[in-house]
Amino acid sequence: MTNSIRTGVLSTVAGLLLSSFALAQEGPLKNEQPKGVTPEQIIQKFAEKEAEFKLARDNYTYRQDVKVQTLDGNTVRGEYHETFDVTYDDQHKRLENVVFAPQSTLDQDPSGIMMSPEDLQDIRHLLPFVLTSEEIPEYDILYVGQQQEDELHCYVFDIAPKKIVGKKRYFQGRIWVDDQDLQIVKTSGKTVPDIRKKNNENLFPKFTTWREQVDGKYWFPAYTLADDTLHFQLNDVHIREIVKYTDYKRFGTQTTITYEGKEVEKGTQQQGKPEQKPQ
Repeated sequence: MTNSIRTGVLSTVAGLLLSSFALAQEGPLKNEQPKGVTPEQIIQKFAEKEAEFKLARDNYTYRQDVKVQTLDGNTVRGEYHETFDVTYDDQHKRLENVVFAPQSTLDQDPSGIMMSPEDLQDIRHLLPFVLTSEEIPEYDILYVGQQQEDELHCYVFDIAPKKIVGKKRYFQGRIWVDDQDLQIVKTSGKTVPDIRKKNNENLFPKFTTWREQVDGKYWFPAYTLADDTLHFQLNDVHIREIVKYTDYKRFGTQTTITYEGKEVEKGTQQQGKPEQKPQ
């Protein structure tokens, strides 16, 4: 979220909805060591699973709904809302097809709010946080105990970037790892760093992302909620964000072989070179 001291600008994401994720039952955090496995082994295992998850999610289409609101009490003062479908072209390049995007009213908020490039980057890449073996060296990871999340028994870790490199964005907070699948099922924290310059502030809210199991194998992001107050030099701004991920479907292309404009049946041989056309 951006708040310019000179022009009065800010941003965030949101909309508080009654959700089963927000009402999830969370047990007490128990300071117990894992049995039959070390924290380091758990980290190695979930990082490997995250790499599989990251690769698998790039083979699924889905719909992402983003809502960003500024609030005065429970009254919405400004809102940014966008819904888009994530698909792929025949070269497997990611595409975003916007299906709903009304005019943003964030600029009507007296505090002066707008979405920053960092906000949009975080929505697409850090709110659905992925921590693979490749990213592990960039973070300090501390085992803090075990906790029940609804029906899941989880190992809990606190993580933070070891250092901030250039303009790269990072996650800082807590993750929950299912003790059966050894996959991350929940993350809670914030994106860092906040950006404070002489005439501009770009601050980011705390958020929680819950995952759901897809196709009985992968734990994909399902719901992100942020409800936080950002403390700028000139004012405090209450921000609410909701990001929903739905309609996960495995992406695939079907190919038929045609010859002289006719489909070639399996097992049928034709002279000449057949033509392949994706459908």
